[in-house]
Amino acid sequence: MTADNTQQVPQHIAIIMDGNGRWAKQRHQPRFMGHRAGVKTVEEIVKHCAESGVGVLTLFAFSSENWKRPTKEVSLLMELFALSLKQQAKRLHKNNIRLLIIGDISKFSASLQKKISQAEQLTENNTGLTINIAANYGGHWDITQSVKKLAEKVKAGELNPDDISEESIAEGLTTAILPEPDLFIRTGGEQRVSNFMLWQLAYTEFYFTDTLWPDFNSEKLDSAIRSFFQRERRFGKTSEQIKDDNDA
Repeated sequence: MTADNTQQVPQHIAIIMDGNGRWAKQRHQPRFMGHRAGVKTVEEIVKHCAESGVGVLTLFAFSSENWKRPTKEVSLLMELFALSLKQQAKRLHKNNIRLLIIGDISKFSASLQKKISQAEQLTENNTGLTINIAANYGGHWDITQSVKKLAEKVKAGELNPDDISEESIAEGLTTAILPEPDLFIRTGGEQRVSNFMLWQLAYTEFYFTDTLWPDFNSEKLDSAIRSFFQRERRFGKTSEQIKDDNDA
C-alpha cells in the first residue's frame, strides 16, 4: 500500500484462516504441519497490519465446531496455541500490540487458560494494533451469551424487556469494546462465514480468495485491502447521499 491511501486502511480486519490442512495435504504432510505453517503466516500478517495502521485484526483460530475434528488434531492444535502464546506474548508486548482472546475459554485446560490470562494482562495497556483471537468461538454462542446477560437483568428487575435494543445486545458481545469489522477475509476458497461474528459482520465488506492460509502473505493482504478501497459503503443510504455526506 502507498502512503496516499494509509488513511483509508480498514480500521478492523477479520480473517477466517482456512486451508491449512489442504496446504499440508498438497505437500504429502500431516495436517498439523499446515497449522504450523499457518502460524508463520499469522506473524507476517500481524506485522504488516501493525505497520499499515490497521487498528484491530481478528483471527478465527478455533471455532466451537472444531471440537468435532479428530481428537489428535484438536490436541495438537491446543498445544500449538499454548506454545504460540508463550513464544509471542513478550514479542507482542515489545511491539506495543495488545492481545485479546474471545470465545468460551472455560472449555480449555487450566494451564491454557492461565497462559491466555497472562498474555492478555501483559499487553492490556498497549496502544498499537489489537490482535483479537477467536478461540472456541461461535457467532451463535456470542449472541446467546449476550442475550442471557440481558435475561438475568430482566429477571433481577434491573431491566424492562421493552428497553432491550440492538445496542444493548451489542454491548454484551465479546467484541463490545472493539469497532465492527470493515473487511472480512476468508482464505482457502470457501465462501461462507461459518458461524463467525454473525452480528458484527452485518455491514462488513467480504473478500474471498482461493489462496490457502499458509500462502497468504502481506502482498495478498494488500490486494484484499485494494479491493476494499473500491467498495462503496452505503450503510443503507443511496450513492447520492454518500456523495453529499462526503462533500459536506
